[in-house]
Amino acid sequence: MLAKTNSFALNGVKGFKIDIEIDINAGLPSYDMVGLPDTAIKESRERIRSAIKNSGLNYPVKKITINLAPADLKKEGPVFDLAIATGILAASEQIKTLKYKDYILLGELSLDGSVRHINGLLPTLIAGLESGYTKYIIPKANENEASYLSKAECYAVSSLSEVVEFLSGINNIPKVECSEYRIDETINKFHTDFADVKGQFMAKRALEISVSGGHNILMIGPPGAGKTMLAKCVPTIMPNMTFEEAIEVTKIHSIAGVLDQNQGIVKTRPFRSPHHTATVPSLTGGGANCKPGEISLAHNGVLFLDEMPEYSRKTLETLRQPLEDGVVVISRAKMTLEYPCHFMLVASMNPCPCGNFGSSTPCKCSPHEIHKYVNRLSGPLLDRIDLQVEVDSVSYDDLRSKVKAESSAAIKERVEKAREIQRERFKGSGIFTNSEMTNAMLEEYCSISKQSEQLMEIAFDKLKLSGRANARILKVARTIADLDGTQNIETRHIAEAIQYRSLDRKYWE
Repeated sequence: MLAKTNSFALNGVKGFKIDIEIDINAGLPSYDMVGLPDTAIKESRERIRSAIKNSGLNYPVKKITINLAPADLKKEGPVFDLAIATGILAASEQIKTLKYKDYILLGELSLDGSVRHINGLLPTLIAGLESGYTKYIIPKANENEASYLSKAECYAVSSLSEVVEFLSGINNIPKVECSEYRIDETINKFHTDFADVKGQFMAKRALEISVSGGHNILMIGPPGAGKTMLAKCVPTIMPNMTFEEAIEVTKIHSIAGVLDQNQGIVKTRPFRSPHHTATVPSLTGGGANCKPGEISLAHNGVLFLDEMPEYSRKTLETLRQPLEDGVVVISRAKMTLEYPCHFMLVASMNPCPCGNFGSSTPCKCSPHEIHKYVNRLSGPLLDRIDLQVEVDSVSYDDLRSKVKAESSAAIKERVEKAREIQRERFKGSGIFTNSEMTNAMLEEYCSISKQSEQLMEIAFDKLKLSGRANARILKVARTIADLDGTQNIETRHIAEAIQYRSLDRKYWE
């Protein structure tokens, strides 16, 4: 007998429907699967046979043929176990109704018949809803993840026998209740606050501007100046995520298998800090299954590269296109996937190999060594970093001062106000921050006076800036004006934005 069940597969963050056809005929017992299954799917034979037997059901000792359609697309992972097992039971007439045809079945089976958690459920459900499918049978372990999609009619199961009883009408399974998205306060996992940072007023100001407009920032300073501590304070002033942003982040984390199942959704902006030995695939994504990399896991959040020149040149250069486009395209022989990666880059570096160039401690490096060290960062990559700020050594008076600096909560208030101005400005355009402005938007929102034009011209000639750097100065000036609450960009805003680009040339001359 022939039975046909429904499931879904993922291609990056997008999904497509899979028709699973099971044909059972008389003949020598065999189990053949076609339709480009990967190893995990081929190995499902033993899982499914044990799961059916240990659920008190009969595994047919006949010729079983399974087709995963469309046959020309590669299928990966154990997500089809539940759909295949249900199809075998339907084809062997152990499930006598056709109710199973109304559902998309998703789940991995254990040998005892229990249904295990799967990765990538949220993007799968979203893809299914976009294709017009509303009813799903999912693992109980993924219940929290599915609860945030009000349009999806999900039924969470913990075992194969429970599925059979539900489809046969013996038992009723309640629909997964919808959860309300509530914005949580930022989880301070580093236990840091800007109030605890001594001195470094210019660096704090630069980070506030950076977060307000979504601009990339590079901090240059000697060891122990507080660059890493400043970076770890950034999450405490990041604006709260909207529900749409949270869903985007959750999709990627779910595919990567790093989603907290107790939460079911990511409520705080990601802060990713890969080690300097990170490879290109670990940063951009890839590998055998083309999983998301660190830059995609940092989507709508922060990617922190500590001691940036220590990363390999090849690894750093792969950031150029994602920084510009907000997406990364992973091309392999078998597939091409696209993952979103709209992140804010926060980087730090020493000014020289010994780290003391320009500080009160004598530098032991030769000019050639300094030039070689700093040139590990290419000009095109630096062009994509909006703010470059010096972080000087902290004086003893600042270090021992009992005066409390401004708290992260106070800075975050200003950031939220600036972001609200930008949301209103770009409403309906598909962008949300000043850093994303197109050239046409620069003409519309970044018009400046003749005096400011003269200042920009001087800076352009003196610092030998590129056209991209010129545009980024205007974007930063627009953010500074938003923090000031002024509609027009003034000369002082341009002047402040320019000073954050002056490091472009200081160590290269």
